[in-house]
Amino acid sequence: MEYMQAPATSSQGNILCCTCGIPIPPNPANMCVSCLRTTVDISEGIPKQVNLHFCKQCERYLQPPASWVQCALESRELLALCLKKLKGNMTKVRLIDAGFLWTEPHSKRIKLKVTIQKEVMNGAILQQVFVVEFVIQGQMCDDCHRVEAKDFWNSVVQVRQKTSHKKTFYYLEQLILKHKLHQNALNIKEIHEGIDFYYATKQHAQKMVDFLQCTVPCRSKTSQRLISHDIHSNTFNYKSTYSIEIVPVCKDNVVCLSPRLAQSLGNMGQVCVCARVTSTIHLIDPNTLQIAEVDGGTYWRNPFNSLVSPRQLEEFIVMDTDIIRNQKLGAGAGIRSNKHTLAEVWVQKTSEMDTAQQYHCRTHLGHLLNIGDLVQGFDFANSNVNDEFLNKMSPSHIPDVVLIKKSYNRSKRVKRRNWKLKEMDKDREGMAPEDERESEGWICEWDRMESDTDDEGAPRISLMEMLEDLSLTDATGGEGADMLTE
Repeated sequence: MEYMQAPATSSQGNILCCTCGIPIPPNPANMCVSCLRTTVDISEGIPKQVNLHFCKQCERYLQPPASWVQCALESRELLALCLKKLKGNMTKVRLIDAGFLWTEPHSKRIKLKVTIQKEVMNGAILQQVFVVEFVIQGQMCDDCHRVEAKDFWNSVVQVRQKTSHKKTFYYLEQLILKHKLHQNALNIKEIHEGIDFYYATKQHAQKMVDFLQCTVPCRSKTSQRLISHDIHSNTFNYKSTYSIEIVPVCKDNVVCLSPRLAQSLGNMGQVCVCARVTSTIHLIDPNTLQIAEVDGGTYWRNPFNSLVSPRQLEEFIVMDTDIIRNQKLGAGAGIRSNKHTLAEVWVQKTSEMDTAQQYHCRTHLGHLLNIGDLVQGFDFANSNVNDEFLNKMSPSHIPDVVLIKKSYNRSKRVKRRNWKLKEMDKDREGMAPEDERESEGWICEWDRMESDTDDEGAPRISLMEMLEDLSLTDATGGEGADMLTE
């Protein structure tokens, strides 16, 4: 402690301290520094130890009365928070300086060196330096309480796809993990028809909706339900539901377009193969190699369905193949694919090897197929497909067989697989055991594609490369349930 006084002039003399009698320069209190220190304590009433509440989950500090702020150690924000804790007890003194003293980061102690001034005893100004110790005490904030409870939510995003399988959701799961969009979710529930994401705020739910709309072709619908209404402050509390329906067309699906849509896409054939699905549906005509993209808006205006599920594909063996070169397209034709090769092939079902029955078709897989290769395809000649547009087509325009993809031996790849995909922490309600087998089949699709080729000649792409330009495939849903909650 020290006192503040005006500079002494040469004509001033010393006086005796009124308490201890030693000579001192004149001051309003007529007391020496030692006597003033023992007589007056200007820090009286200011606590020297204060509790500071900290939430370990979100790493935020409580700022009374009910707000939580994030502050780094020894930051300006933390200094302001600590001084606010002392503000109520420092109304009669003047704050001159404040700064942190170093403490062990794991000690749960924050020490603040504070300098104050106060006028005492006939106008004498005293200055004192002292240390305030802030003890960090753990306290879970309300937001983290709700997250831990997993029973509070303000908004829900319900994602559905009306197909008989759920591979789209396996791909979406990897994308969500990559971009860390699952971190703000209070709870994630996986059900037979799709997956639900629960959020504490409408902003977090809207962020997920925006991500899905940029990732897959879909349509959304929003509804909200009034929970409570405060008539005094005229505030309303709503629960919001975002319903996302992904188009029911997946990679390797055979589709039949409406005549109007096929004409608008460059007069391509109505029977097409879905090469992949990103934010748009990528279609290829196996008869001409014409390609086209259909976005979500175009699809919902001109909807079409998959003619075959993966379980209906049959295995064929290539008996002969002939590459078609320099094919000329008609007027108004669209873009042709440079990644595929058009070929005429003769195939035979592996289940009919004891017969002479063979099928002739055109395919976009001419760059992959050789005599003796196995290939997955759909037999239109011996199937009964009920589709609005297919039923109106001329039989001469419907191919006998549409080949989808080359078959590779999975067993060897499963044995040498040394990686495992991450999964989101989610509840699984009513999930059947066959979902695990479907998941294994989806992982094999990842494993099949890596950089070069394996011993079987299968093209392969690295896992990270696929994540950079991910193609979405099949999904779950069946007929689906009502997507809007009560």
